[in-house]
Amino acid sequence: MKKVQILGTGCAKCNKLADNAKAAAQSVGQEIELEKVSDLNEITKFGVLSTPGLAIDGKVVSQGKLLKPEQIAKLLAG
Repeated sequence: MKKVQILGTGCAKCNKLADNAKAAAQSVGQEIELEKVSDLNEITKFGVLSTPGLAIDGKVVSQGKLLKPEQIAKLLAG
């Protein structure tokens, strides 16, 4: 099971990114552990300067973009 972290303060884009991550996992038949990281200190530890950020298994794969489910599915499969 992959751990997917949404890095953001809880804005609309961050919430939509979380929804897209869930949809992506369902589309590829993969279970994920979804965690929302909203603490700014934690977000900066990831090196993310612009939100929303997306990390998979602790590695930042996107920041400052609202990825579509298809884009996230490719990252989960990789």
